[in-house]
Amino acid sequence: MSRLVVPRSLVRPRALAAAVLAVATIHPRPSSASPLQFTSPDGRRRIDAVEAAGPIVLDGALDEEAWRRAPAADGFVQAEPQEGAPASEATEVRLVFDREALYVGVTCHDREPDAVIVNDIRKDFATPGEQDTFSVLLDTFGDRRNGFVFTINAAGAKADTQIANEGRDVNVSWDAVWAVRARRQPLGWTAEIRIPFKTLRYERGAGRTWGINFSRRLRRRNETDYWSPVPRVYNLYRASLAGDLQGLPDVSQGRNLRLKPYVLASTVRGTGRPSFERDADLGLDVKYGVTPALTLDVTANPDFAQAEADEQQVNLTRFSLFYPEKREFFLENAGVFYFGDIARESRNVTTRFSPPEEELLLFFSRRIGLTDAGEPIPIAGGVRLTGRVRGFGLGAMSIQTRAGGGRRGDNYSVVRVRRDVLGSSDVGAIVLSRVSAASPGDRNQVAGVDANFRFKRALSINTFVARSDTPGLDGNDWTGKASVSWNDNVQHWQYSFLTIGDDFRDDLGFVRRRGIRKHFVDSGVRPRPAALRRRGIRELHPHARLNEYTDHDNRLVTRQDHVAFSIFFENGGIFEYAWNPRAERIDVPFELRRGVVFLPGRYDWNEYEMTLQTDQSRALAASVRLTNGGFWSGTQNSQRLAMVWRPSYHLLVDVAWQRNDLTLPAPLQSFTTSLLSARIGYAFTTQMFLDSLLQYNRDQRQFNANVRFNLIHRPLSDLFVVYNEQRFSTGPTLPGRGLVVKYTHMLSF
Repeated sequence: MSRLVVPRSLVRPRALAAAVLAVATIHPRPSSASPLQFTSPDGRRRIDAVEAAGPIVLDGALDEEAWRRAPAADGFVQAEPQEGAPASEATEVRLVFDREALYVGVTCHDREPDAVIVNDIRKDFATPGEQDTFSVLLDTFGDRRNGFVFTINAAGAKADTQIANEGRDVNVSWDAVWAVRARRQPLGWTAEIRIPFKTLRYERGAGRTWGINFSRRLRRRNETDYWSPVPRVYNLYRASLAGDLQGLPDVSQGRNLRLKPYVLASTVRGTGRPSFERDADLGLDVKYGVTPALTLDVTANPDFAQAEADEQQVNLTRFSLFYPEKREFFLENAGVFYFGDIARESRNVTTRFSPPEEELLLFFSRRIGLTDAGEPIPIAGGVRLTGRVRGFGLGAMSIQTRAGGGRRGDNYSVVRVRRDVLGSSDVGAIVLSRVSAASPGDRNQVAGVDANFRFKRALSINTFVARSDTPGLDGNDWTGKASVSWNDNVQHWQYSFLTIGDDFRDDLGFVRRRGIRKHFVDSGVRPRPAALRRRGIRELHPHARLNEYTDHDNRLVTRQDHVAFSIFFENGGIFEYAWNPRAERIDVPFELRRGVVFLPGRYDWNEYEMTLQTDQSRALAASVRLTNGGFWSGTQNSQRLAMVWRPSYHLLVDVAWQRNDLTLPAPLQSFTTSLLSARIGYAFTTQMFLDSLLQYNRDQRQFNANVRFNLIHRPLSDLFVVYNEQRFSTGPTLPGRGLVVKYTHMLSF
């Protein structure tokens, strides 16, 4: 395969920095918002739900008499591309209810119905921004902070999300029992959504007001519309900008009890082992609504065999890599326990090659039931209590792992409390504990408090402080962070300071490095010159990020800077050119890999990077990132290429390849790494899917395959068939193979 090289002559750091500063002086005029008619006393848009006199047949037709009586929520306005302008296509939403459920009827008018884009019909489809969709936000407590988001497309696929703190915490793995039917029409497309009241959390009472908002995505125009206007810098999760929903009945949720047993059978042969081991198991998940706002989850002998395999990464750093959680029990309500690194500017260039940049998370659920290598540790059971009590957000969880096979049995517990203050701000606390059942002296506890303030929608101040307690560690066991940021349509900036003590230890968290102080600065502007808009360029984004790490004596440890110029095209494509100055100081030899050891000293180098991402809504889309320049005492030339092919919304083929050529001076050994991965998925229907993840790591001569079949045979009830294989091309070692069949069945009372 030929090598791709970025010529150094094309990259001039001073010229790039000058261009960034030049464009930063452009201040486009904001779009003038069109007038809107508001009806609620506090100036919000309002919609009333009406009671259905007869049954609603869920067929997507909206032909029942109740739909004709229900008032329409219309008059949608754009956030993109022309903020405040009327939507290019009309959208009408009506709300109807009976004693069991809330019904949402939507008519998405479209003068070009054949141009509506549908790219995926899987449950919780992963590309809502790359196809035509409709979403509804329900703020069932009316607190203007939290809510549930239900998203559909024109083929009737659905995705559900739970949000907290206006989208600072987003739980895309929240699953609810709800239904949708959609149909194409000459006028566009229509859909009927049924959301049972027992699916939602809310406080009972007659005459209560819920927050509500709707959004529509017209992908071929790269357009986003809202019923209750939202500035383009935000999204639907901004619950404080939602309208009002009135007219709902005082409906009981019933006992709100769900039992979900599972039965599992497996046959597994470990890599290099001579024979297969067969096993059978069963377990139970229980979900009970203690109150309409508080939910208790109990799990006995949980199993996560159906979870997708981790995507391999190439580690060219001194620190641990971050792998996201993929197990269902820990993903549900995960946002309740979020405490730690404060999200940086979300509008920086976003591509598939942008890795997670978490520095510290006080609670990281992968520490429970998984080794550092990702191997499972059996869990005996656990309980979780989440929800709201008297104005407080509450999350409590306790998990017990099994002892045996050289493993110790540990108890992991976490309690998280938050209190809403000052409109859209909150203060809270967290306590975490790991205690060995075999040795009570083998323990680790962490306690912390945090405060997150938001003023005038654009200004945010976030702080936290925490301390750990571990026998045998009596030094600096504190960590803390303070951040102030501004984020509006035209500009963004942020400064934060993080400190982590040498002896701070968190057995339930992710801590990338200890014994450091970190200064972070982020700044940029987003001009939209009209002359460029006429040439297919929607937005420019010159920006810079500075990361400086020192030890507690204020000696430089690491510097990672990023000065870049990004271009956002009208069709959704992205281009970025970046200069990344780097510096590292090490006091002890650092072994990157066998034969590559860097001696103590300071190392300075520059990286130059170009990223291009085409319109991802197309049937064939590509992403490219090219990096060259220095690498410690040597040079690097790296390429990342990805191609996505969707011949229909049933089939997805996603292939990614990355290669790193590292040239180092003697006596160090130069080396090359290469990683190839392919995702191939086929959605037979919106309830049946076949997905595979194939990976080959040339550096380790390792091939991994993870193939999963999923049939949703009834709501929240699944049949999984999972095949895994691992083999090495370095010798005659027998490949590892495993086949797992798992059946779950949800019973609701």
